[in-house]
Amino acid sequence: MKPKIKAVFFDRDGTLIHEKPGTYLSDPAKVIPYKTVLPALKKLQKLGFSFFIVSNQSGIGRGYFTAKEVDACHARLRQLLKPVIIQDIVYCPHAPQEACACRKPGTLLGEKLIKKYGVDVAQSYMVGDKKADVIFGQTLGLKTILMTTANGKHHLKKYPDLKPTKIANNMLNAARFIEKDSSHA
Repeated sequence: MKPKIKAVFFDRDGTLIHEKPGTYLSDPAKVIPYKTVLPALKKLQKLGFSFFIVSNQSGIGRGYFTAKEVDACHARLRQLLKPVIIQDIVYCPHAPQEACACRKPGTLLGEKLIKKYGVDVAQSYMVGDKKADVIFGQTLGLKTILMTTANGKHHLKKYPDLKPTKIANNMLNAARFIEKDSSHA
């Protein structure tokens, strides 16, 4: 049996890339990573972490854009993050009212990635800026980091019972926490 990998699961919008809350991204030219993302991911990649992006892309289900446009945004993101390797990018294309199992905080996409790549959940993390990201990570048994970028500050106020493992104001601080925390494992 091959050894399990340690991983960091990321939300996309408002976590890795700039998001204007309430807008839907379908133009690859508007994919703009936060400035701390590349140095943070390089640091974590050196520590042996694999990276996955799990994103809700309800704009597809709402008819705002196509899966092809989302894929083009992901291709642009991969390009901008080089030399960092994103192992896999998965997303839920459904509108919220479709009540699917793959829309975060539903865990279907995470479960599939964990199984497909042999992820050791005890050594892995979920990083996002919304309550759904924290619940998704906690349900899967991952340590969770809530980013106060985009929606994070609002979600902390709106959901006072939300208890992520860590709250971080940028990706480098999240990476430093993961580095410190994983060295104690």
